[in-house]
Order: sequence, then C-alpha cells, then structure tokens
Amino acid sequence: MIKVSSNFDSGSIEVLSIDQEGDIKLNLRTDTNSDIMQWFHFRVSGALDIDCSFSIENAGISAYPEGWENYEVVASYDKQEWFRIPTTFEEGVLSFEHTPMQNSIFFAYFTPYSYERHQELVHDAQLSYLCNLEVIGETYQGRDIDMLVIGEEADDKKNVWIVARQHPGESMAEWFVEGLVHRLLDENDAVSRKLLQKACFYIVPNANIDGSIAGNLRVNAAGRNLNREWAAPDPQNSPEVYHILNQMIEKGVDLSLDVHGDEALPYVFVSGTEGVPTYGERVKMLENEFKRSWMEASPDFQDEHHYPLNAAGTGNLAIGCKQIGERFQCLSYTIEMPFKDNANLPDEVYGWSGDRALLLGESVLTPILAVIDKLR
Repeated sequence: MIKVSSNFDSGSIEVLSIDQEGDIKLNLRTDTNSDIMQWFHFRVSGALDIDCSFSIENAGISAYPEGWENYEVVASYDKQEWFRIPTTFEEGVLSFEHTPMQNSIFFAYFTPYSYERHQELVHDAQLSYLCNLEVIGETYQGRDIDMLVIGEEADDKKNVWIVARQHPGESMAEWFVEGLVHRLLDENDAVSRKLLQKACFYIVPNANIDGSIAGNLRVNAAGRNLNREWAAPDPQNSPEVYHILNQMIEKGVDLSLDVHGDEALPYVFVSGTEGVPTYGERVKMLENEFKRSWMEASPDFQDEHHYPLNAAGTGNLAIGCKQIGERFQCLSYTIEMPFKDNANLPDEVYGWSGDRALLLGESVLTPILAVIDKLR
C-alpha cells in the first residue's frame, strides 16, 4: 500500500489523495502560527516499481511562487545522496513523476539538514582545542541555542560572526556553516591558521532550531520571521534574535555574515548594508574587496545578479544584516544561495546541493582573510 508520511524532523506535507496506482495529490502545509508555505519534506513508502505522479496542488499560492519556475524537486533513498527530479509548474500546480527503485524514498524542497546532524556538527567541533561550544539561550520552545567560539578571544583580535538558518527551511545555510567550521578547524590549512591569529569566530549554525524541526520555511515556533526582528527583538516571541544580539553587544562585531537561501534567483550572491544611515566609503571599500576576493576563490560566487540596491536612507533596520551593519558600523553581508541550481555552473544531476553549499562555506574564509586587516 502506498503511504505518504511527514511526521519526522523537518517533515511537512498535507495528503489530499493517494491512488494506489500511483496518482498522489498533495498540498503544502503552512508554517507554525503563520500563513507562509513553501517548504516540503515527505516520505513515500510502498511504491516500489510503481510509476508515480505527484502534484502539489496549492504551489501557486505559496509564499514565493516564482521559486517554482525552473525548479526541480530533490529526492533520496538513503538521506545521503539527494538527486534532482524533472519538475513542472503549470497553472499553479507543481508536478513531478518518479518510479521508486526501493520501497521507501524521501522528497524535499532542498537537501535537509537534520537536528541530529546539527548536534553532531557542534559536538564534533568542540573536540578541537580551538573551539568552545556555548549555549547562549533558549528558543521559543526551550531548545538550546548553540554557539561555537573558534579561536582565542582577545582585545587585539577581530570579532567575526556567522549566523545561519534564521529562516529554517533554508537548509543550505547550515551545510555552508559545516564547510566553514571544518576548514576553520583544520590545523593544516594555512588560511585558517592565519585567520585565527587575527580573529575570533562566533558561529551560530542554526538560529531557528524550532522552525527547522517543525518543517517551517520562514518562521520560528511563535510565527515570527527572525530576520525582521533585529530592531527590537522580543525576548518572549523571538528569543533567538534577542540572545544572539546580546552576545554581539557583549563581544563586539567587526564582520558579520548572515547565511540564507533565495527561492527565486538561481545564483550565489550577497546583499550588503547600503541604505543604512552610516553606510559610507569605508564599508563600500570593504564590500568590494570581499566580493573581488570571493569571486577569485570560488566561481560559484558572482556579483551580477542580486537584489536591488537600497537607496540612501531606505535600509530596513529590522533585517539582521542591516541592523548589525548600522549598530556596529561594520562590514555586514547577507549571503544568499539558490534552492534551484547555480545558473552559471549548472549540475543536471544534483543542482545546487548540500555538498556544493559546504564547499562554498569553505571558500568564504579566503575573502574574510582578504579584508581582516582592514576591519576596525
């Protein structure tokens, strides 16, 4: 008997109907305490060798319907290798076909990054003498907010902050952090060794644990979009931002990278702090040097396709990147990766993937090193 289930870590889907001959109709489920819907992650069992047709009927009224154009679903038999499946989006319905070669298969919006893997990441990292694992507070539902402190804290060191998964469904962000952390802790890597002579890294691999486990795209368990809470974070409903910002105030910030994924644009790009009151030539120079160095280090990164630039005085200070850049007058970037594929370097089998995000995370240490001595 064909069965569709999603009662697991980051699972999310609603079943409308299942024809045992393989016609399966589904709906996206809304985020917790929110009307946002886009993320899906579900398991199909009992469909071995059956030609299955899947349709997500309400995709056209999702949060980002433009995200379905030229998009392909990811699938996996072993939760290790996630491959792409040809997908169509017509008249508001997202459709794909697949004949499972095993009795159980997973489908998802993007390669998931599980809470179990998160725990393995932070606990493996703390085994290095270079790293301390700190719990800086609790989420809305009472889960620990983990922060990795890599390097020696000292007054003469620069303070570099990396925050990922404010939007929980943007799982590529934690794959990115995994790559960054592994390289930073590699004692044989010359770039990492040089950086840790000059800087201390404060890394929050998952700022929205509750939303990640719940299978949300955008919000925490209270229904708050954390990346719109930075102007005045509510300790009750957005404690994740409240605790991270308090740590930033205590430690100081010289460089901040907020790691995300974008539903529509099929590129890797950054968004800076133009538009905030104190934005000026010093930060602009740092931005340009960072981008130039990253393009040299990784062909996956580009600066032609990105969000429209904010005019002077129009920067939204509720957004993490903007608030941090203004408050600390520092280089502050939002990093965006695609849910689709990188149109400049397409991969027909895997598209943009967790593995590619991991390698991109490794590469970002090069532009950080390029600007580290120029930070205040």
